[in-house]
Amino acid sequence: MQKPSIPKGTRDFTPQETTGRNYIFDTIKSVFQLFGYQQIETPAMENISTLLGKYGEEGDKLLFRILNSGNFLESVGDEDFSQTNYLKISNKISEKGLRYDLTVPFARFVVMNREKITFPFKRFQIQPVWRADRPQRGRYREFYQCDVDVIGSDSLLNEVELIQIIDAVYKRLNINVLIKINNRKILSGIAEIIGAKDKIIDITVAIDKIDKIGLEKVNEELFAKGIDNQTVEKLKPILLLKGTNTEKLEKLKEILQNSQIGLNGISEMQKIFDLLENLKLTTETELDLTLARGLNYYTGAIFEVKALDVEIGSITGGGRYDNLTGIFGLDGVSGVGISFGADRIYDVLNQLGGFPQFSDNQTNIMFACFGEQEQKFAFGWANDLRKNGFNVEIYPDAAKMKKQMAYADSKRIPFVAIVGDNEMQQQKIMLKNMQTGEQQLVTKEEFEEKMKNK
Repeated sequence: MQKPSIPKGTRDFTPQETTGRNYIFDTIKSVFQLFGYQQIETPAMENISTLLGKYGEEGDKLLFRILNSGNFLESVGDEDFSQTNYLKISNKISEKGLRYDLTVPFARFVVMNREKITFPFKRFQIQPVWRADRPQRGRYREFYQCDVDVIGSDSLLNEVELIQIIDAVYKRLNINVLIKINNRKILSGIAEIIGAKDKIIDITVAIDKIDKIGLEKVNEELFAKGIDNQTVEKLKPILLLKGTNTEKLEKLKEILQNSQIGLNGISEMQKIFDLLENLKLTTETELDLTLARGLNYYTGAIFEVKALDVEIGSITGGGRYDNLTGIFGLDGVSGVGISFGADRIYDVLNQLGGFPQFSDNQTNIMFACFGEQEQKFAFGWANDLRKNGFNVEIYPDAAKMKKQMAYADSKRIPFVAIVGDNEMQQQKIMLKNMQTGEQQLVTKEEFEEKMKNK
C-alpha cells in the first residue's frame, strides 16, 4: 500500500504548531484593529481572468490553475492541439485559479462592493494563498498572508501608519527587524536617466533579486533582457549609494535632477521620513534603492521587512498602488498596503524560541482520577470551572496515574487536579503544578483564585 503524502511546499500543523500560528494571527489582528482596520474574506479561487496579467509575466507562471469540472477537454478542438497553442488550451480548460495574493482579490472586492463600503476603506485579511514556486526553506506553495490595506486615499500618512503597524507587530512578537523602503517613482526616474525608460519592468524584476542572487547575476539577467553594458554600468553606482537616508536622498536629487517622476518619488520619501522623525519609533527604517518588489502594480512607496537575528527572506512587504481597481472598471482609486508572511514569522519565532510557554486557549487544568466515582466527582467540578471561563479536561480512562501525568505533560497542561477518595470526602482536589512539581490540597474557590493570579 502506498504511504500517504501531501504535495511539496505544503504542510500539516500539529496542535502545538497551530497554537503558535494562532498566537501570530491574534497578535497581528489585534494591531490591525488598534488602527481601525476591519476584516474581510474572499474566496480561495478566483476567475482566472481576474488573476492573469496582474503579477507580471513571472507571477503569471506561478498561478495554480483549477481544471474545469466534468469533461474539461470538450471545448478544445483538434486545431488547438495541432497548433500546440498551450496558453489558449489552458484558458479553455481552466477558467478558475487559486489566488496568488490577497491584494488583487481585494481590488476586485472593492469594485464589486463599492456601494457597500465607505472610502477611505481600511481592511485587513488573514487567509492562505498559493504559488507554484520551487519549495525551499522559508518558501512554500501554500502559505498564509496577513494583509492590511487602505484604499481611496492618496495621503502619505497611510504609509507612515503602515510603518507604525510593522513596528507595533514586531515589538509585540519580540522580533528585531529592519524596515526597508523605496519608491517606484525613484526607480522609474533611475530608468529614465540611464536611458532605459522602456525597460523599467525588466530592471525592477532583476534588481528585486539582488539579495538572493547578488549583483553579478542581476547584471547577467539585465544583459539577457537586452539592456547594454553601458546602461548597466550607469545603474550600478546608483543602487550602491551609501549613507544615511537624508544623505541618499540628497545625492539622488543631483542624480535625478532631470527626471520629474524621480524627483516626485524623492519628495514623497522626504515627507515619510519627516513624519517618522516625530514618532521616534525604535524600529529602523532604511531607504534601500535595491528594493524593487517585482509586482507590476506598485506605483509609489514599496516596503520590505527583514528579521535581523535569523537568516530568512522578507517577512513583510507591500507598497502603494495607484490604480489597481482600474483593471476592474473603477478608475482613480489609490491604495497602499502591506502583507505579513505568517509562515516565515513562525519560522523566525521557532528559531528564536519566541513563542509564549502557555497560550490562552490551551487546557488550564486536567483532572486525573483513580476510578469511576472520582470521575463523577470531577465532572461536577469541571462543569462549574468551564462556566467560569476555564479550559478543563478530564482524563477519560481509569489508567495508571503515571500515564495520566504523561498525557498532561505532553499537552503542556500547567495544572493537574488529582482526585481520590480522600479528596472527595473533603470536597477538595490535590492540585499539582506541572512545572514545579508542587502539590497542594485546595477548594474550588482557592483554585479559581490561584488561576486568576496566574
